[in-house]
Amino acid sequence: MVGSSPMQAVLVAPGVKDKQVLPYKRDALMEKHAAVSLMRSIAGSGVRSAFYVLDLARVVDLYMRWRRALPDVRAYYAVKCNPEPALLGALAALGAGFDCASRREIEAVLALGVEQGSIVYANPCKPEEHIEYAAQVGVNLTTYDSEEEVAKVKRCHPGCELILRIKGPDNGDAKVDLGTKYGAHADEVVPLLRAAQRAGLGVAGVSFHIGSGGTRTDVYRGAIEAARAAFDAAAALGMPAMRVLDVGGGFMAGGTTFEEAAAVIRDALAEHFGDLPCVEVIGEPGRYFAETAFTLAARVIGKRTRGEVREYWIDDGLYGSLNCVLMDDYVPRPRPLAAPSTGEETYTSTVFGPTGDSLDTVVTGYRLPEMSVGDWLVFDDMGAYSIGSGSHFNGFSMSDLTIFLAYSS
Repeated sequence: MVGSSPMQAVLVAPGVKDKQVLPYKRDALMEKHAAVSLMRSIAGSGVRSAFYVLDLARVVDLYMRWRRALPDVRAYYAVKCNPEPALLGALAALGAGFDCASRREIEAVLALGVEQGSIVYANPCKPEEHIEYAAQVGVNLTTYDSEEEVAKVKRCHPGCELILRIKGPDNGDAKVDLGTKYGAHADEVVPLLRAAQRAGLGVAGVSFHIGSGGTRTDVYRGAIEAARAAFDAAAALGMPAMRVLDVGGGFMAGGTTFEEAAAVIRDALAEHFGDLPCVEVIGEPGRYFAETAFTLAARVIGKRTRGEVREYWIDDGLYGSLNCVLMDDYVPRPRPLAAPSTGEETYTSTVFGPTGDSLDTVVTGYRLPEMSVGDWLVFDDMGAYSIGSGSHFNGFSMSDLTIFLAYSS
């Protein structure tokens, strides 16, 4: 970590150091809405289209919280959650590694000076040309969960080590149950280890993912137990000792869920891996770092009144960064950026996105005060699976959104 403090290290990090970073005071009584004064200042400076504020101090706080709760688990940020370069640079400066799922994600991380050894190519099914690129740049660790993937890696990157992705316990609480798409079942573990053994590829360890956006924490225990069974199976086959356990993602920053998950992980590691102190344990947090660090302000660009109902159009929507409403079960709770008036009347309101598709509806039956064209709505916790998942449908480009960097104190 460069610099005399984590925040100083972030401010001189690639992706951050050449950009203006705006300071603001955090309101201890209204921490959730702490960036409001800064966002009002930005909106009043002549900005005329939707923008984000990324609070780098929030990223630092979350990283320090991770280190306290999981001191022996290195965080490998899941780039797919939000690929904003300033966020990647900040996390690299703090000491994080990176979970990349494609050539472009690897390129983005390497461009910030991250060492190849701090990257896991964590996609169990990869295009051959992407595997060849990983070989060219020296990214030598990747996941797999099929014999076909072993054959691809053998052809395209024979010097690569593998991590066997296993399916963890079912987690119906998760927003996205990744076990329906990835992960070897228990009866597939030994055949997949043998496939790697026959191909002459080393298996460095085991990974799993309990699913994204859930609140259950007990599932980590069963997943870690299953991972130990895979370690033992490899030893029984006479394979070299595995050295990596990847406990995946699914971590939530809100409330006490993260600390509860961390406690389960620590206990399960002590129980099932306590006799293997040489094993490096890593995790793949994405939402944990990104979600609460970003706040969106969208501008009202149209209005219609029908009786007591107010209808508004804003310049971001479900085809833009608010795609997370459909794709990630984000529940939008927009609020006016302007300071509320005492006793201000509210109206049943609908908020539409800017495109010509009626599916592009952000909220309906939602109570808002009277607003005008040119006013702003604020959306909190907009960093996860939002910016990186938007489209350019109808000519409304994601590149039109500006991200302002800030740090609170």
